[in-house]
Amino acid sequence: MKQSFKQWIGVGATVMMAATVVAGCGGANNTTQETAEPGTSPAADAKPFAGKTISLVTANHPWADAIKPLLPDFEKETGIKVKVESFFEDQLTQKLTVQFTSGSATPDVFMYRPLQEGKLFFKNGWIQPLDDYSKMDADYDFNDFSKSAIGSTTVDAKLAGIPIITEQEILYYRKDLLEKAGISVPKTIDDLVAAVKKLHDPKNDIYGFVARGQRSPLVTQVSSFLYSEGADFTNGDKAAINTPEAVKAFTTYGTLLKDYGPPGVLNMSWPQAIGIFAQGKVAFYTDANSIYKNATDPSKSQVADKVGFAVFPAGKAGSKPYNITSWGLAMNSQSGSKDATWEFIKWATGKEIVLKTQQKGNPGARASVWDKPEGATGFPAEMVPVIKESAKGGVDHDRPTVISVGEARDAVGEIVQKVMTGETNIQAVADKANQALQAIMDKDKTK
Repeated sequence: MKQSFKQWIGVGATVMMAATVVAGCGGANNTTQETAEPGTSPAADAKPFAGKTISLVTANHPWADAIKPLLPDFEKETGIKVKVESFFEDQLTQKLTVQFTSGSATPDVFMYRPLQEGKLFFKNGWIQPLDDYSKMDADYDFNDFSKSAIGSTTVDAKLAGIPIITEQEILYYRKDLLEKAGISVPKTIDDLVAAVKKLHDPKNDIYGFVARGQRSPLVTQVSSFLYSEGADFTNGDKAAINTPEAVKAFTTYGTLLKDYGPPGVLNMSWPQAIGIFAQGKVAFYTDANSIYKNATDPSKSQVADKVGFAVFPAGKAGSKPYNITSWGLAMNSQSGSKDATWEFIKWATGKEIVLKTQQKGNPGARASVWDKPEGATGFPAEMVPVIKESAKGGVDHDRPTVISVGEARDAVGEIVQKVMTGETNIQAVADKANQALQAIMDKDKTK
């Protein structure tokens, strides 16, 4: 497989320095492959990995903050020493790319974004398939994971990673505004449009709707409109963003922002969009449930006690929000300690630890944990049934599932931005964007 990395990341002095630092990490225990094969479980009363050291690389993320204090328990239980490094998201991607390009055996296990870089990493042979490992231990209960969350971490019918953080698109709304106007919480997209129109009152600094308006960031959030109308970004190996259903979804989203959004919405990503919602200036907002604290934390929000949550409204195909794995754990295919690495992944994504990390506000993918009252303590009580319902019928991706994700998002986002800027022939725009997306998909086949 061709590896054209210069066009994917900027390989400059900073990255090369990172490669030098990283090349020295990990001990001798990481350089010799274990002889045990997947499918053989170590004796329960032994510590077959005693003396082993594995390297874990995480993002600077609340999940990492929650797991680190628990590591001494894992080390005591298994005899495995875990060396941890953490990086900001973009730094993490650069670090992993440099490491894997050089064929490094470290890190053994790493956090990654399945829908952003998972396909590229897997196609390049950098990720170890976990299908056999996931079936080793019946107590692990792999079927407990949400099917759509597992779908996010599956590439070419192979399990590329295990979910640790999930997200669903939900509807945020102002309970006080709806109550005052006598409006019920919208159940359908048509209901949402009608309620937005009724509550839109810019003269009094109240806007009907806000969401991401920037070309690339908006793609993940328009996806739920797309699925709920019965469309998708692709159909097999063909681009499908110019179908009547897709055009309707893009037009609805773009029109809501153009006609009922606040000034400057064309340039808003999620921090700006939820920021103006938190200022009390917007009635409805659609985005990921994972950012809810920005609207409910009194130190960040002027309407913290007035925010409601609802399942994404239904379109022609019903309510089809994305239900994705935004972060997963994956194993380096070159790791010299694969069985010990799986022992860590199994522990970190097992029911007991998922419960503990979820209680810290990290939404996991295990149904059994969500079904426990103590598993929901890290979230607003009103949001829990919304999350559980969204997970049932959710779609496993929130963007085109291609290698060149950035290019694909730009192609799709262009359609919505044309709606927002007043273009009238959206079908023609969608046809052109569809050609661009198809070219991206065809090019990816050569990588």
